[in-house]
Amino acid sequence: MGPSAIRYAGLQEQLEGLGVDCEDGGDIAVPRPEEQDAVAESEDAGPAERRARYLRETREVAEDVETAVQATVADGEFPLILGGDHSIAIGTAQGVSTDREIGVLWFDAHADYNTLETTPSGNVHGLSLAAMLGEDPFAGMDWAHAPNVSPENVAWVGLRDLDEGERDLVRDSPATAFTMSDLDRRTVADVVGEAIEVATDGVDALHVSLDMDWLDPTEAPGVGTPVRGGVSYREAHVAMELVASEAGDDLASMEVVEVNPILDQHNRTAELATELVASALGQRIL
Repeated sequence: MGPSAIRYAGLQEQLEGLGVDCEDGGDIAVPRPEEQDAVAESEDAGPAERRARYLRETREVAEDVETAVQATVADGEFPLILGGDHSIAIGTAQGVSTDREIGVLWFDAHADYNTLETTPSGNVHGLSLAAMLGEDPFAGMDWAHAPNVSPENVAWVGLRDLDEGERDLVRDSPATAFTMSDLDRRTVADVVGEAIEVATDGVDALHVSLDMDWLDPTEAPGVGTPVRGGVSYREAHVAMELVASEAGDDLASMEVVEVNPILDQHNRTAELATELVASALGQRIL
């Protein structure tokens, strides 16, 4: 329902107002969770299948997303992916990084860097960046590990809610983490500018992954895991405007995730998602 809410909020009209030609590629089919087994219980199931919830279904969706994104890139078009939970980033990264190295800007309250040992829930959307970077047990899973995404070119922006074991993993990671405390002590413009430099250093292209729970819940109430203390409406727009101005032609793809209309108020979160995408793609006040 998240992608539908964003469409309903006028995404295509926003982008066409910028002079961007849009072609809606439709939805990727996702199995209904109530019709699936959350974890595999067969004797030949490995630890990942027994611990990570809906891993088989996530793999199927990720592979379909990868195929769709690859086709979009091959056609010379800019893929904009709508979600849905953050596990779709696994498929996006695979599709965008085919035959080129990419950097990643991860705007999120959460690091999504758990492993099977640290995850309290087993939800793959909390493991998605760890999967992309080949952390155990994903190193041997070709559908998840994106070899053309180096952790040195990954920057988290606005972290404020980490699981206990995950916190140590983030500290030890070669990726660069900017927390909300960093944004408080400095400015959004300074932090995002530095994050863009990290993500684009020596790579061929930049991917932006925007989780709407990055914003404070007073601005974006319609998300699955809201955390108080996020960025404001204007701070979010400043960040996306910087993506457009500083990344420029390096910006090769973007995804917007975690819009949940069931939890939203008058479709506010979806409407804000459309505005932020427009800012990332060049919308300006003047």
